[in-house]
Amino acid sequence: MSEKNIELSVIVPLFNEEQNIGALNERIITVLASMSISNEVIYINDGSKDKTLPLIIGLTYQFPNIKYIDFSRNFGHQQAISAGIQFAKGKYLVIMDGDGQDPPELIPELYEKACSGFEVVYAKRKKRQGEGLLKKFTAKLFYRILAKITNIEIPVDTGDFRIIHQKVQRILNQMPEQHKYIRGQIAWIGFNQTFIEYDREERMSGQTKFTYRKMIGFAIDGISGFSTWPLKVATISGFIVSFISFMLIIYSLYQKFFGETEKGWTSLNISVLFIGGIQLIGIGILGEYLGRVSENVKNRPHFIVRDSNLNSNES
Repeated sequence: MSEKNIELSVIVPLFNEEQNIGALNERIITVLASMSISNEVIYINDGSKDKTLPLIIGLTYQFPNIKYIDFSRNFGHQQAISAGIQFAKGKYLVIMDGDGQDPPELIPELYEKACSGFEVVYAKRKKRQGEGLLKKFTAKLFYRILAKITNIEIPVDTGDFRIIHQKVQRILNQMPEQHKYIRGQIAWIGFNQTFIEYDREERMSGQTKFTYRKMIGFAIDGISGFSTWPLKVATISGFIVSFISFMLIIYSLYQKFFGETEKGWTSLNISVLFIGGIQLIGIGILGEYLGRVSENVKNRPHFIVRDSNLNSNES
């Protein structure tokens, strides 16, 4: 099978998924065999500390369509997806997680929908099984806030599980930002996009690697990458505080000439702290954006490939 004639590439980032990789691969291979199209499966080992990498390498000896990319360290979920997108050879690319929550059994439906004329078909979650109420609430809140403050339409209740045409792949490979937010980038690109609905399953086994700390960082990447809303909030807050300060000045002058004079140290301290707090918030927001500009200016590689059975080890 020539790599130039591959119809479908399946991209699966992995981080410490030794408990899931065997069962997940069996499901993927079974689904792809039923589709009777040329395909490849690309596993990206994102600096796993367990036996994920040896298990992947073992699978490459059993299945010639399985490829792998091994990072030199953990570069993050979005960078792992980016690596798969960069090296994939298929006309269509499926992106899915490696914990079994994105069911491979949906791949034929995604592919069929894409072949009907859509460059992007994403999987929209109806239910999220096996997740706590707090995580469901914060995820739902984040997607809706992001939809309100960005000037592009980022689908709500969706993850990275989707199929994209190679036209979208080519444009993604031209987007050099360090802090990746792939689903936002795909929404920004445009083209014909649609969705299918599904119930997201529980992890097959093990604990989620997407901690609350990572969720917060992911949210910051999404907001700062596709919205200037935080900067506007800082500006508006500055005007509000300035107005309040002006009113306090008027009140102080009135009290001095027409009322009883107070020492006013309490109100003075409160005012200083309040204004200082708003200034620090504004400086912090500006610093976040400037830091991201600095990261992009450095132009470091997004990831480093230690080993792979693909043709190139570029990063």
